[in-house]
Amino acid sequence: MKCQYCQNHRISMEYENIKTEHMTPEQLTEIAVMTKQDGNIGVAYTYNEPLIGYEFVENCSKAIHKVGLKNVLVTNGYINKGPLEELLPFIDAMNVDIKGHSDKTYDKIEGTLEPVIKAIEIANIKCHIEVTTLIIPNENENEVEDIAKKLAIINPNIPYHISRFFPRYRYSDRVATPPVTMYRLYEKAKQYLNNVYMGNMR
Repeated sequence: MKCQYCQNHRISMEYENIKTEHMTPEQLTEIAVMTKQDGNIGVAYTYNEPLIGYEFVENCSKAIHKVGLKNVLVTNGYINKGPLEELLPFIDAMNVDIKGHSDKTYDKIEGTLEPVIKAIEIANIKCHIEVTTLIIPNENENEVEDIAKKLAIINPNIPYHISRFFPRYRYSDRVATPPVTMYRLYEKAKQYLNNVYMGNMR
């Protein structure tokens, strides 16, 4: 998927002069173990779409799991059932990003909603799962209630985060989500879900 409004585009997109470092699962695990003394409890795979590098995440999560640490996957949920079920025994928690609840919203980012919902249904049985939606004014704000309804059918206790949008990346000419909109959508989602949170309310 291609999100034109990515809030973390400075670290998730490819830019010139970005410094990168090759790291093996063994090296990552060694660092994770070394930092236990500083309070580290595991590894989070996040900020770009980690499942693009599925094999790397799988190998890392197995190694991290083996040394008794935790794995957290932050993803757009765009993954088939088979690979997801192979990975889930090593994943302790997931945060899945639902972009919206309409074909129109997903068409803009070259994706579809159905596999995302399916991934949430599968993960809900296997690990702790939370869901996030970035609220973009005049785009997906009217879809939050339908998202909340769908999540409630899966599990009304799934924590649902609605995050305030700020102008970023290719949406730098837009306005930030008004706080009043966030409070209104919070109240709507609370009608269906027991754990709703607002983010980016600075």
